[in-house]
Amino acid sequence: MKLISWNVNGFRAVLTKGFAELFAGFDADIVCLQETKMQPGQAEFSPEGYHQYWYSAEKKGYSGTAVFSRKEPLSVHYGIGVEEHSHEGRAITLEFEDFWLVNVYTPNSQNELARLGYRMQWEDDLRSYLCALDAEKPVVYCGDLNVAHTEIDLKNPKSNQRSAGFSIEEREKMTQLLDCGFLDTFRTLHPGETGCYSWWSYFRKARETNAGWRIDYFIVSERLREKIRDAFILSDVYGSDHCPVGLSLDV
Repeated sequence: MKLISWNVNGFRAVLTKGFAELFAGFDADIVCLQETKMQPGQAEFSPEGYHQYWYSAEKKGYSGTAVFSRKEPLSVHYGIGVEEHSHEGRAITLEFEDFWLVNVYTPNSQNELARLGYRMQWEDDLRSYLCALDAEKPVVYCGDLNVAHTEIDLKNPKSNQRSAGFSIEEREKMTQLLDCGFLDTFRTLHPGETGCYSWWSYFRKARETNAGWRIDYFIVSERLREKIRDAFILSDVYGSDHCPVGLSLDV
């Protein structure tokens, strides 16, 4: 099974940048999108052979997630079961026979870490949610998780110690999740590889110089370790400030 995750930074915008052709080229069984920034009916995209599920934020032009799946899921759930987190369209869960798929757009802690308190609560509640799912069947958790976990996951770690996405608090929450029995699939296969990023600022030609961050992930339950065939970053795909990331899994 091939899975793709991509923060498109506005679905209507990316549609004008060759998204349909890119989508077809992925030839993926499941495609997860984040930061769709649209309400139902604001764009039309219906690829043949896919079921599609959308979760929009109440605030127009903000956040939002979507999933396209060739196989129809057994069930679909929106949000993570906590009312406080049910207004920004940040999580869609699809249940399949052998695993749960959880597509997430994690809240950004914002400038000066202004939203760090909310982010910490989100992380704790999401971890509880994922662990509860994992108790039933394995989990495949993906999306823009808005954290570079280790120093090799961004180009300039020393100058970003208190930046959103690289604070000690955010990185520790990622560690706590992994310690609960989950794997960062890319680092499982590429433990020491540097220069591997999925997001670049639009400023200072960051993408051209590869001054990026790896903040987009596929994380899976530990017991899926032997089923991981490939974990990859499609850094040559443009259309957003993020690039797609992918996973090949024997499920």
